[in-house]
Amino acid sequence: MSDRSIPWRSGSSEPPSAAPVGAGIDLYWLPLGAGGHFVRFNGRIYEAVCAYREHRQPFDLYHSALQVRVAEGRSVIEMAWPIPDGNGASRGVVVEGPVGNRALARFRLFRYEVRRWRDGAIPDILDAVASPQRLSEDPRQARRVLDLVESVPPLVWGRSEAAIGDMWNSNSVISWVLMRAGVDIDTIQPPYGGRAPGWDTGIGVARGTASVGSSRIHQANQPRTLVFGGRY
Repeated sequence: MSDRSIPWRSGSSEPPSAAPVGAGIDLYWLPLGAGGHFVRFNGRIYEAVCAYREHRQPFDLYHSALQVRVAEGRSVIEMAWPIPDGNGASRGVVVEGPVGNRALARFRLFRYEVRRWRDGAIPDILDAVASPQRLSEDPRQARRVLDLVESVPPLVWGRSEAAIGDMWNSNSVISWVLMRAGVDIDTIQPPYGGRAPGWDTGIGVARGTASVGSSRIHQANQPRTLVFGGRY
């Protein structure tokens, strides 16, 4: 494994950074558990188990999110769990899916949400590493990304379905959308020394393949283990 293996609400302000402006798609890498000790601790345990099974050193884990700009404004695309309340429209929620088990999805605690949030915020954006990564400045491609978000398949978070390989999670949502929109994903990589579990899963689902693992970002032979809490 290489070191590279890794909606719609107004009023939110942008981060105090030199983020690119103009039509386009920007990718942000957020350290898993940024702003939350419990999630960070669980992530370290998960990665330690993965590293032990694969006979390698642990990597830093990252969660991905997008900011997409078109003429009408800026939107945030991200998967989040747990769902804070029932007012998903205020966060631009367009898809909900089960966490861990489909049978439990009738309870909000066991559902995640996918947001397409106009003028929305990425909660941990100040902790982003090597970000933003500008992926495209094509207005048509940016609109395509926005259109695709509501078509994200609501697979079970934290599990591998249909022999996909690795778990389905927030990174899967982002890679699925980018792949379907025709963005050049071969140039995308998390920060040095990190990896993005679930990335290959989104690519595999977007391609309609039953096997993933050829991506440069992540080897898909990880254990099917849940990491509880947070946007992962």
